[in-house]
Amino acid sequence: QVQLVESGGGLVQAGGSLRLSCAASGRTFTNYAMGWFRQAPGKEREFIGKISRSGTLTQYADSVKDRFTISRDNAKNLVFLQMNRLKPEDTAVYFCAAISSYYSTTYEYEYWGQGTQVTVSS
Repeated sequence: QVQLVESGGGLVQAGGSLRLSCAASGRTFTNYAMGWFRQAPGKEREFIGKISRSGTLTQYADSVKDRFTISRDNAKNLVFLQMNRLKPEDTAVYFCAAISSYYSTTYEYEYWGQGTQVTVSS
């Protein structure tokens, strides 16, 4: 019902910025809250943050809350992850995901993108 495609990843030096995009298909995009996750090789997937259906409510993990910003453009079926002051430990594959309730747990996300690689060099 929802197809998600991430883009915008790449190689960046520490202290730099990247803006990731997640494009959603279908007419049901506004029915879903959206989350961002990341996963480094050999490690568990990590929750980054989420945004409500309207885009007025957001929440971030402590590790990124002072550097990352999530926003969405419902008219264009897009959700964004603005990443500033990047660190080498931010290196990971970044995923967007859709969930029917903003208050659901990370285990209840219904749709996932395939991910985009972010590599931060020192």
